[in-house]
Amino acid sequence: MIFRRALLRELGNLVAAVFAILFAITLTSVLVRVLERAAGGKLPMEAIVATIGFTSINYLPVLLALSLFISILMTLSRAYRDSEMVVWFSSGLSLTAWIRPVLAFTLPFVGVIAVLALFLAPWAQDKNEIYRRQLEAQEELSHIAPGVFRESPNADRVFFVEAVPNDPQTVQNIFVSFRQNGRQGVMVSKRGFLQTAANGDRYAVLLNGRRYEGVPGTPQYRVMDFERYSVRIQAADVRMGQVQTKAMSTFDLIIDPTPGHLAELLWRIGLPLIALVLPLLAIPLAFVNPRASRSVNLLVAVFVYMVYTNLVSIVQAWVEQSKMRFELGWWVVHAGMLVLLLFMFYWRMSLRPLRWPGR
Repeated sequence: MIFRRALLRELGNLVAAVFAILFAITLTSVLVRVLERAAGGKLPMEAIVATIGFTSINYLPVLLALSLFISILMTLSRAYRDSEMVVWFSSGLSLTAWIRPVLAFTLPFVGVIAVLALFLAPWAQDKNEIYRRQLEAQEELSHIAPGVFRESPNADRVFFVEAVPNDPQTVQNIFVSFRQNGRQGVMVSKRGFLQTAANGDRYAVLLNGRRYEGVPGTPQYRVMDFERYSVRIQAADVRMGQVQTKAMSTFDLIIDPTPGHLAELLWRIGLPLIALVLPLLAIPLAFVNPRASRSVNLLVAVFVYMVYTNLVSIVQAWVEQSKMRFELGWWVVHAGMLVLLLFMFYWRMSLRPLRWPGR
């Protein structure tokens, strides 16, 4: 009982540390991509936090599964290095006796990963898609920020605003560059505001400004002063399209079993199975040769994880292309890894141990 509590405490601390490192790396990568989109004007500043949050949720099942695998591998490897495994075997316990405490620690995480993969991650992807479509449908002036040039969705106008007062409907010192009927024009205005007509159309009203219009390279330019100039705002077309497969709920994937939907369902089912098999595989893989480098086990863990997930991805692609039936694809890779698991246990417990370099 004391040993089990100590083991669970060590595993818990290590999983938290490994997950924090992996999540920080992933979050940094997501942040860089989102900020790049925001700097290019493809994403409003107010959408950065929501986009990062929704995107990060999609990575949680994979990060948790990998954290479990690495943590159990590192814990058992430390037990080999500190000769705790010698005491374990001298007490008459075999390597298979580790299965029960490892499963006791792993199963709650497998349940969390299943909930994330089957329900929460698709929900986050769906909310992210809805939020993205809403942003695309926003009016062009809603993206204006002080001191930043903004291009309209149809690329025929460029806006620049020097200052935005407390009232979100008004702006000051406006610069607008536009192209219309082959003529290039510029409008400047001291103040402007948004107005809604009786029929629901939206207009940007510029006050006390000047309009320059002409053909570049020719002297045919017109200059007009105006007290009030209304520009109709065209909202971006909302491209509803078809809901992405990753954003569909698991229930919708089941009731509409197309090859693409079954392939996505295969991946979602596979994540908790991966999280269950990999920690068990870490038990026989944790053997440490004192003469070998301590980083060998981590390299083996990364290699096994990459092979496992890539095999699942390959089968997923085959199911999507109708090259393999879903009834076979959802379990075949995991069954193969279970066979490898049994072989590794047999090999480590047999009289013919693994022959590591330098032994």
